[in-house]
Amino acid sequence: MRIIAIKTLKDFWQSQSHKDAQQPLRAWYHEVKKETWSKPSNVKEKYKNASILKNKRVVFNIAGNKYRLVVAVQYDFQIVYIRFIGTHQEYDTINAEII
Repeated sequence: MRIIAIKTLKDFWQSQSHKDAQQPLRAWYHEVKKETWSKPSNVKEKYKNASILKNKRVVFNIAGNKYRLVVAVQYDFQIVYIRFIGTHQEYDTINAEII
């Protein structure tokens, strides 16, 4: 999968209060870029705790469920778009299906 945009993840882990997210986000990035998902069930095979939402959105738990990562997946084109990364409290303020 091609992941757009890694800069969003880097900006997040480089902030003072989220430095503990760097290693888990890097691991997620390196794992996902090797994948070839063609449908949501492929995501669930690898990430059992991922939540599949409407509008091709997937929510991943990062750093022992401390953070939430929302992506939009274009299965036909093998592209994952980073839409949101934040704490559970920040996640609760967004609509993950449209972000």
